[in-house]
Amino acid sequence: MNESAGRRRARRLAIGTAVVLVLAGMNGPWVYRFGTEQYHQYKINRPEYKAENGHWDVIEFPKEYRQDTIHAVLLHTGKVLLVAGSGNNQDNFDAKIYDSRIWDPAKGTIKKVPTPADLFCTGHTQLADGNILIAGGTKQYEKLKGDVKKAGGVMILYNENPDKPMTLPKGTRFTGKQNGRTFVSDDSALIPRATKVFDKSTGKFLRNNPGYARVIVEAPKQGTKYETGTQDNYSIEGLTGADARNTYGIANKLGLDKRDFEGIKNAYEFDPVAEKYIRVDPMNEARWYPTLTTLSDGKVLSVSGLDDIGQLVPGKNEVFDPATKTWTYTKYKRQFPTYPALFLLQNGKLFYSGSNAGYGPDDVGRDPGIWDVDTNRFTKLPGLSDPNMLETSGTVLLPPAQDEKYLVVGGGGVGESELSTKKTRLIDLKDADPKFTDGPSLEKGTRYPQISVLPDDTVLVSGGSEDYRGRSDSDILQARLYDPAANSFKRVADPLVGRNYHSGSILLPDGRVMFFGSNPLYADKANTKPGVFEQRIEIYTPPYLYRDSRPSLSGGPQTIARGGAGTFTSQHASTIKKVRLIRPSATTHVTDVDQRSIALDFRTSGNRITVTMPKNRNLVQSGWYMLFVDDDQGTPSKAQWVKVP
Repeated sequence: MNESAGRRRARRLAIGTAVVLVLAGMNGPWVYRFGTEQYHQYKINRPEYKAENGHWDVIEFPKEYRQDTIHAVLLHTGKVLLVAGSGNNQDNFDAKIYDSRIWDPAKGTIKKVPTPADLFCTGHTQLADGNILIAGGTKQYEKLKGDVKKAGGVMILYNENPDKPMTLPKGTRFTGKQNGRTFVSDDSALIPRATKVFDKSTGKFLRNNPGYARVIVEAPKQGTKYETGTQDNYSIEGLTGADARNTYGIANKLGLDKRDFEGIKNAYEFDPVAEKYIRVDPMNEARWYPTLTTLSDGKVLSVSGLDDIGQLVPGKNEVFDPATKTWTYTKYKRQFPTYPALFLLQNGKLFYSGSNAGYGPDDVGRDPGIWDVDTNRFTKLPGLSDPNMLETSGTVLLPPAQDEKYLVVGGGGVGESELSTKKTRLIDLKDADPKFTDGPSLEKGTRYPQISVLPDDTVLVSGGSEDYRGRSDSDILQARLYDPAANSFKRVADPLVGRNYHSGSILLPDGRVMFFGSNPLYADKANTKPGVFEQRIEIYTPPYLYRDSRPSLSGGPQTIARGGAGTFTSQHASTIKKVRLIRPSATTHVTDVDQRSIALDFRTSGNRITVTMPKNRNLVQSGWYMLFVDDDQGTPSKAQWVKVP
């Protein structure tokens, strides 16, 4: 009797596997490794395996379109904005080569976009009209101690004249009154006029409080002989008379010390339809590594960052008004480390999970809590395990967003620490007395986890590294799906590409997840070869897309107001079990505060699905969303784009 086709295939596989094992025994490790790899490829490409674990595919752009992607934003056109700026590449920065790309994952097309400034380590978020607000970036790369050839540092400039401000051009020369050494400014400086101070009871004039500004200065020549050891007052070349008397500089030690990155004030809106950057008013503060978070009224809060002299912005936060395209300082100051994870709550306050990307004192702004921006009240939240390892951790608002439960994943010690944690931490902010509890542990201590919420309410956690920037070949080639209902991880297919610093992930409208970036410090386990930036894109196709069918979704309104309803068509309406409204991601440095999945009430009739939008504007912020429907197998439709005005 003839064997069936399926049995013949199985028999050939068994024979082939046996041959591989025999050859391995005869010919040693190379043949064994070859056979093992061939079997692995067979295994991960089997339909049954994909249906259980999903599948990864690597996409490599043509050479002329490759870049060192640091930031990625999903646009309401379905395309992805990939931003490199100078791409953490000093040569690009010096040559003023700043890159952005628009990639269409559906069509596979990619194009270059003129980029107006170095948007490396900028901040970004979705605006209500679908434009992307982008603010901050790089003014100057860091200089490590051994690379600093000219003595220099920060000089404070004072203006005691209450009648006029003073502008000093780049290249202004300052000479110490005691040490006699001359230094040159690396940027222009505007020094505000002095403020007159009067006695409140009598009205009598008391004094002038001088206006001040800061600038980086350097010696005109190289060498240790130009270093200064003590504070000195500096006269300003070119000023005479009253200007010379009223305007001066003061600096402490000016030496050959390391100098940090410096930020810019530039701000832009990116138009997804025109596919171009549009300049808006600059921020009041220069910022490198800022977080942008949408507030209750649709305005955007800009927080933290390194300023234009490489120092942490001292709690001077500001708000962008999309109507006027201008920035205004908040009433109160509050300082955070760079790229703090700040999420808008349903009561209009902000949740700070403690996750951040690094720069800043280890004892300021590190505690998680709830922040009322209007009153500056900050309520600390207890119970967080491994609180000293929150740098490079990831935080996600778990689905559905109405529950206000958050998951904090992994993290590491401050700075270039070798410490990393396996911990995940959960907090339910709807509890009467919210506090952190431990979630399921990861297999390894994990910095830089990439986290994406999926339309079936699971959360994909992938990649990262055990050590700082993948040091000592510590990338983690593992991925897991977190189930919020069961509070458990399920190991799925392993990613093919290691990803650590400067990496991220984004949910696409078809239900897949794209991964970008990775900027390892070294390229070998011994840490002797410099790392190479990862330019390949990787796509994860979740298990739900390997099922026999997925529900359809079409038609319906493109705009649904809060509290309003919209009706869509689906041939599978009777099988629909939930509807999710997912805000598109804007992600960088393990920071994605835009990401949220909102449960919508719905009803079905025949082939029609009518969904109702929640009324709370803090839950459903104005802007574009992806609308998914999930069937009784947990399989999502492709997304329909919906705008909430």
